[in-house]
Amino acid sequence: MTDTLTFLGIESSCDDTAAAIVRLSGDRGEVLATVVAGQTELHADFGGVVPEIAARAHAEKLDICVEEALSAANLTLRDIDAVAVTAGPGLIGGVMSGVMCAKGIAAGAGLPLVGVNHLAGHALTPRLTDGISFPYLMLLVSGGHCQFLIAHGVDRFERLGGTIDDAPGEAFDKTAKLLALSQPGGPSVEREALSGDAKRFPMPRPLLERPDCDMSFSGLKTALLRARDAVIAEHGGLPASLRSDLCASFQASVCAVLAEKTRRALRIYMTLNPANPVIAVAGGVAANKAIRHALETVSDEFGARFLAPPLALCTDNAAMIAWAGIERYRSGARDGMDLSARPRWPLDARAPAMLGSGKKGAKA
Repeated sequence: MTDTLTFLGIESSCDDTAAAIVRLSGDRGEVLATVVAGQTELHADFGGVVPEIAARAHAEKLDICVEEALSAANLTLRDIDAVAVTAGPGLIGGVMSGVMCAKGIAAGAGLPLVGVNHLAGHALTPRLTDGISFPYLMLLVSGGHCQFLIAHGVDRFERLGGTIDDAPGEAFDKTAKLLALSQPGGPSVEREALSGDAKRFPMPRPLLERPDCDMSFSGLKTALLRARDAVIAEHGGLPASLRSDLCASFQASVCAVLAEKTRRALRIYMTLNPANPVIAVAGGVAANKAIRHALETVSDEFGARFLAPPLALCTDNAAMIAWAGIERYRSGARDGMDLSARPRWPLDARAPAMLGSGKKGAKA
């Protein structure tokens, strides 16, 4: 097999339309171009992602994003070795848009097609950015997903636990909505929390009494709602200082839960005696400085390297899909024109299904 592979990646699982060009030379990956067209303004009035609007926007933007990525890389389809596309999990209309676009390009240009699990794209990103070896511990923490995975190989992931309801990013978005903050909620809540007292409002630490790695954030959101209502009833409104305190208290609870569950996941991972232990994190919530500091502190306790790829490669993007496609292609994976879009696609098929399906997409 050639030592150089150049892949076009396509991603459309939620509300970001993305295309990217990634090249593998020897054992090193390089992102030649990445284009992301967001949809924040389209969904702003609805308090969340509207699947039908998202799917239509993907259909309108996919070919444009592909053209822009090729132009930015100064390449044409003749320079591409294969097309990789997110085939799930996600909002089915968006996933279908991406899969159909990829099929058209592959068929028209005579290129191989590789379907990619969106979560595998996140989970394999540290191998693109830092070239780390298997096995490593991965925490996916975003608007639609939250789970601990041990990455044993390109297509072999072991899920240690995950959220049974709202993902942390979804909980942040709902908190922002309850407190009349702008969307996306994560950055808004984090900004407010900077000037708040994290001890002002006692918040629950859900599922810490359970010894496993599963998490729950729905009850935390409800606790914040009740605290907000109590403040409004007492003050006849929501003073800015108390709103900051609510944000800080909420964020502190999320940090505590993620830190403790990470500690438990690391204990399991370390029994594998990895030569160079690594815990990597991906997803938009990984941008939260308080959460990142909490995770770094826990990784230091175990002597593990903490790794967070650049934010542009932590959130939804097509570079991770192109890279995952390269990894799967090198292991012999190919897909035909019968490749299907999948709303659910667990990385660890042996693990029981996670409960819940949040506004950001189906849990896997």
